[in-house]
Amino acid sequence: MIQVNGENFDGFDGLTVAEVLKAQNYPDKMIAVECNGAIIPRGKWAEQTLADGDHIEVVRFVGGG
Repeated sequence: MIQVNGENFDGFDGLTVAEVLKAQNYPDKMIAVECNGAIIPRGKWAEQTLADGDHIEVVRFVGGG
């Protein structure tokens, strides 16, 4: 089971960060991803494979003032 922003998901084990983001309908831009407390650079999203128990946090950048 993988946790994304505090919500548990079955079936994401073995997927890459990029695949999970796509499955969760996150945009390609204006987000940052942390896996188990470490920032994952955008260039590594397609390489970083997730395992059972991983925790992902996705943060969206918001503009305005």
